[in-house]
Amino acid sequence: MKLHREKGMDKRHLPFIDNLRILLICLVIMVHLSVTYGGSGSWYYKEGRPDELSFALLTFHNATVQAFSMGLFFMIAGYFTLASYDRKGPRRFLRDRLLRLGIPLLCYDFIINPLLAYPLIRVRAWEFNRSYRQFLAAYYSSFHIGTGPLWFVETLLIFAFIYVLWRLLTKSSTAPSHYNRKFPGNKTIALFALALGFVSFVVRIWLPVGWTFEPLNLQFPFFPQYICLFFVGIIAYHRNWLTGIGSNIGKLWLSVAIVLILMLPLLFVVGGGLNRDIQPFAGGLHWQSLAYSLWEQSLATAVIVALVVLFREKLNRQSKAAKAMSDSAYTAYIIHAPVIILLALSIKNVMLSPLLKFAAASLIAVPLCFALGNLLRKLPLARNIL
Repeated sequence: MKLHREKGMDKRHLPFIDNLRILLICLVIMVHLSVTYGGSGSWYYKEGRPDELSFALLTFHNATVQAFSMGLFFMIAGYFTLASYDRKGPRRFLRDRLLRLGIPLLCYDFIINPLLAYPLIRVRAWEFNRSYRQFLAAYYSSFHIGTGPLWFVETLLIFAFIYVLWRLLTKSSTAPSHYNRKFPGNKTIALFALALGFVSFVVRIWLPVGWTFEPLNLQFPFFPQYICLFFVGIIAYHRNWLTGIGSNIGKLWLSVAIVLILMLPLLFVVGGGLNRDIQPFAGGLHWQSLAYSLWEQSLATAVIVALVVLFREKLNRQSKAAKAMSDSAYTAYIIHAPVIILLALSIKNVMLSPLLKFAAASLIAVPLCFALGNLLRKLPLARNIL
């Protein structure tokens, strides 16, 4: 997708995509708050050790959302990449990506991230006695990019370069025409999900979930899905799939998604998750890893098909508030880390259970991120980037 609205692109015929984008940004914010209050995952700040129920429910939330959310982002990105390239050509296309993706990426990595990391390191490591200047010297001495949630922006930039290279190598100045073609049948969809699940399992034998290529902050265990769905997005644009998925297909895969979501607690219990032993699910030659990979990619496929149909048929219009939120979605994504960290620290001493704190923080953080994003977009220097 682009998280930001493509300048000059007429998307009035696809308002449901903008509404999907709002949902996905909300879910990203909630996942990081879930990790803050006890769900499995990595994040800047975690508040203590949760009780067993909170850990189980928050981890369940994260596993379900993680299964499809970023993959759907990449699919929508692929969908709009092709049209943007054909309209602008390779040079202008890359210049636009470097402006809209590269500048926020560098600003976050070199300004926002160290401002977040230094005080949190001091909180976690009581014997850490470096000054901020010493910390910055060490921080800037090693190569890294795409820190925090900006790994997604970095990956979109990488995919853009690869796409341009592919178009130039194949000497394709224009893409094949935009035409209607029947959406794949249910058997093809199921085979795609199972194949993607098996590939994910194979990758995770050597690169388990949690493994990160540090210089670029890329979690390769998830990349089979991201790459495939980005490519699916390109094909979907060629063949008008997003507007051509039948209602019956959407209803069927919605039912499949519900069944798969209800199956996760059973898989979690049988696989030893109640003992907080979730490593076998992460990768290696474990049946839990195979089962989880197949579950994850099957759920992703089912939810994506179901959401596209649901939003297209039920949420294919926008109010003024929804339009403002979709316009601010990219900015909300960029700034959500400092917003939710400061919020979590400000209510640290409020005595609530982790689940209640997660719910309360979500109700505050989600509208706050969009509101601040809307304000930042009005700044003169930010107008052409955000």
